[in-house]
Amino acid sequence: MDYKAAGAPKPAKGAPRHAEHNARGTEKNPLNRKDDKTALLKRMKAAAEARKG
Repeated sequence: MDYKAAGAPKPAKGAPRHAEHNARGTEKNPLNRKDDKTALLKRMKAAAEARKG
């Protein structure tokens, strides 16, 4: 009997177990979309002012 060949096959190494729901290149997050940093900068400046005052 060939004991080496018995059992379930080993999973592929280095492959992710699942796909992320917001991965780049999907419908929700296209590859050519530019991230808008103006809103982020506004929030950061407002937080800095709140900490100062």
